[in-house]
Amino acid sequence: MSAEFITLDDLDPAQKTVLIRADFNVPVSAGIIQDDTRIRACLPTLKRLVAAPAAVILVSHLGRPREGHYDDSYTLAPVAGRVSDLMQQEVSLVRSWEDGVSVRPGELVMLENIRFIPGEKSNDDELARRLAGLCDIYVNDAFATAHRAQASTHGVAKYAPVSCAGPLLLSEIETLSTALEQPARPMAAIVGGAKVSTKLTVLTNLIKKVDQLLVGGGIANTFLKAAGCEVGTSLHEPELVGAAADILAYAEEHNKTIPLPVDAVCAKAMAEDAQAEVKSLAKVLPDDKILDIGPKTIEANDRIIRSAASIVWNGPVGVFELEQFAAGTDALARAIAASPGLSIAGGGDTLSAIARFGVADGISCISTGGGAFLELLEGQTLPAVAVLQDAARALHKA
Repeated sequence: MSAEFITLDDLDPAQKTVLIRADFNVPVSAGIIQDDTRIRACLPTLKRLVAAPAAVILVSHLGRPREGHYDDSYTLAPVAGRVSDLMQQEVSLVRSWEDGVSVRPGELVMLENIRFIPGEKSNDDELARRLAGLCDIYVNDAFATAHRAQASTHGVAKYAPVSCAGPLLLSEIETLSTALEQPARPMAAIVGGAKVSTKLTVLTNLIKKVDQLLVGGGIANTFLKAAGCEVGTSLHEPELVGAAADILAYAEEHNKTIPLPVDAVCAKAMAEDAQAEVKSLAKVLPDDKILDIGPKTIEANDRIIRSAASIVWNGPVGVFELEQFAAGTDALARAIAASPGLSIAGGGDTLSAIARFGVADGISCISTGGGAFLELLEGQTLPAVAVLQDAARALHKA
């Protein structure tokens, strides 16, 4: 047993009931799953437990339904169907489980969306005890929800007979922690997306750890504004220009590099039929929108990525959903995948970009986490991880 966590390697789940908190919060449209990356990531854990054989109960959320109300648009039925297909065995969906769950060793069942149940988000003690009462072993294999102290991610771990870290969760924590605390140098981080405000702490923490920090999307526009560049009507946050300037100043004072874009793909509007035009930053007009990085910036980023021994990526560098503004994120994804260095990527939009450009096989570690990935980058303690560490310490003392 590791000092920090109880793991499945420490346990014999055969003939026991195992409750797994998985992250099956996948995009669903008209009942069809659009991206099953998170489901596939959990399959090794499920196959291992079914083979034990253990009786397996799956718990997950999907979206943000109104608590206490069933909503068919948030049902986990499509997820249960996909798990059934991938596992090649029936996975029944259990809507009412308050009086217990019927599941035999070698079988899988899935509880309906846990966020339908009052008390999940508030980490209700009674709900946590009811979940714990379903199992002999609780396994948290949902890194993406580890930043939330909720009944199915935190409270249940206090009351289950045994609470352990699942292989997926453990792998992501160990990989990310090693990359951030003991990185191979030089280390580069790419942080894109819409807003500095959602990633200000990440940027502030990362600039202390990395050698190069590449910014993209609306975040880059705020940094460009801080550097005195014209960004026109581009998405940016005027109120955080000062914060961006502080990060730029810190980088300069501590021999770090934040190479800002030197050219951009602009349009007058963000639309499918928008006319895209490549411009140097000096040629951006007051009515332009910067919607992607330009070819010179792509080349500069490629050089940095090729020379990096460690790479952390969170967020696109342009509006990659529209074809004329996808080149920057496409090139970035391919450069990271081709890099010989350790590469770690995470976040919802990042996962979508990886899937779209087909580069998953070239990336060393694809984190299933969005908020959890960001909070770990911020240097925060994740509540669902901390409670598993508490369980391990308690067992060591017993």
